[in-house]
Amino acid sequence: MKIKPAIVLLVTMLAANDVQAADLLDVFHSAQANDPVIAAARATQQAGREKLPQGRSLLMPTVNLSANSTTNNQNVQYLGYPLTVLSGNYRYNSNGYGVTLVQPLYRQQNWVAYSEAELQVAQTDAQLRIAEQDLVLRTAQAYFDVLIAQDSVQLAQAQKSAIAEQLAQAKRNFEVGSATITDTDEAQARHDLTYSQEIAAQNNLEIKRGLLQQLISALPQDLKSIGPQFRPEAPLPADMAKWVNDAELNNPQLAIAHAGFELAKKEVEKNRGGHYPTLDMVANYSTNNVGGSMASDITTRSIGVQLNVPIFEGGAVNSRWREAEANRERARQELENARRSVEQQTRQAYLGVVSGAAQVYALQQALTSSVSVLEASKLGQEVGVRTNLDVLNAQQQLYSTRRDLYQAQYNYLVSELRLKASVGELGEAELAKVNQALH
Repeated sequence: MKIKPAIVLLVTMLAANDVQAADLLDVFHSAQANDPVIAAARATQQAGREKLPQGRSLLMPTVNLSANSTTNNQNVQYLGYPLTVLSGNYRYNSNGYGVTLVQPLYRQQNWVAYSEAELQVAQTDAQLRIAEQDLVLRTAQAYFDVLIAQDSVQLAQAQKSAIAEQLAQAKRNFEVGSATITDTDEAQARHDLTYSQEIAAQNNLEIKRGLLQQLISALPQDLKSIGPQFRPEAPLPADMAKWVNDAELNNPQLAIAHAGFELAKKEVEKNRGGHYPTLDMVANYSTNNVGGSMASDITTRSIGVQLNVPIFEGGAVNSRWREAEANRERARQELENARRSVEQQTRQAYLGVVSGAAQVYALQQALTSSVSVLEASKLGQEVGVRTNLDVLNAQQQLYSTRRDLYQAQYNYLVSELRLKASVGELGEAELAKVNQALH
């Protein structure tokens, strides 16, 4: 059998489009490389991790080097012989340098500050984890927003084409006298309405494509959509309490709030230490060279301990202590609020997956029923038991159901990702599972 050139060309074009189409993982990898939000989060984490060596430095020795060189112009008048022979003007330089080492032996506030640095690093790590999960969610949401916008355009075009056929048929029936002008007016009104909906859908598609372009810094390619065999699944385990418990253990937002409460407790301890004495080991080496009438070279070496005991600072220490205790209570309440919020978000995400799966199945059945209703309406119109308006309504119901089904499928997939994010498990592996639903 000889294949027509037009068919070969069509198959080639479809194959090329399939190769060039990007899936969810492709878009995510592009977002990882180009999204400024995640880049800023990585830089913030790098800056935050420097808190640890800064806190450690408070426990380490400090060494300072000092040096001086001074030009002196001296006039000396000695009284009495024989020193009078040494009287006169002297112009000379005096030079010196010194090295001082201070090693803290006991500074309670420094030890607390070091432990605070460890908590601050934990916070920055959790913040980066939140940004990484947020990038997955933003990528999926932007990707599916483009898909539903594309679907809306295609559905509007298909609906307009179907209504155009009904409009043409109504006009023919009116011309032969088998229908009234009302049928034509109804079909024309639906056609005009669908055309306006197509314009709005096209505009929305450009907006959604622009938002995806902002994320990946490039015009999005053709995107793979959900396959016809998509079947949603219930969350595993099917136990809301288990998901909530996992969220309390692993949610990064809750980890930040918990670290904030621990920091507030450390601040109370550190400000209480304002009353404590400090003890340092101090070592010094210096040499000085002095000219003039009494020239000398002096070298000094010393080592010892230095004790400082705070007595009174105008009440500032007690005030900072009270301030820290108030901030500790604030952090305690913020931790409780974060815990409740995470629990609620986890429950909502779990219910979103469960109800989303049920909604998809219901709309799939509704779509099958809508197709049957449309076919029955068309057949009824041919035999005279259904009107043109009945067919138009059946078409409207079919396309509305199809659009609702697409939206429900995308919402279900996003809810799945949000549920994983609530327990701190959202990453590329989970996105790859969602990507398997695309074709």
